[in-house]
Amino acid sequence: MRIAIATQDRQRVDAHFASARTFLFYDVGPDEHTFVEAVQFDLVSSEDGAHPEDGEDRLGAKISALNGSALLFCRAIGGPAAARVVRANVHPIKLPEDEPIPQVIERVRTMLKGNPPPWLRKLLKDPEEGAERFVDDED
Repeated sequence: MRIAIATQDRQRVDAHFASARTFLFYDVGPDEHTFVEAVQFDLVSSEDGAHPEDGEDRLGAKISALNGSALLFCRAIGGPAAARVVRANVHPIKLPEDEPIPQVIERVRTMLKGNPPPWLRKLLKDPEEGAERFVDDED
C-alpha cells in the first residue's frame, strides 16, 4: 500500500495538507516498507487558514502527486481539500500532533498485519471503488 506523508522537516508528519512543502511516499506492507520518492512544492498556503484569493489552484499539484496512494497522513486538512483528496481515491488521516514518520509507518504495518479498521479493509478489498468507500469512516 502506498502512503503519503505531509511534512516540512522530512522527519515527522508536521504539516497541514495545503501548506506542506514536501510529500514523502512509501510503499508499506505488513513486514516491510520502502521509500519511494519525495515531491517538493513551491506554491503552498500558509498554516493560518487564510488563503489568497488569486484564483490559482494551489491544491491541484498536490492532488495529482497523490496518484496511486491509498493514505495521506497530515496534521490538518480543510473540508474542500479533503473532499478533493477523497475523490482522488486517497483516504486523508489527520494526526492530532506531530508524529515521527517511522512511528506512522509502523502503525500502518501493524494495521495491515492484524485486524484493519473497516475503512481500511474496504480499501484493501477494492481500491478502485471510489469515494463512497469512506462512508463508515466515522467509526
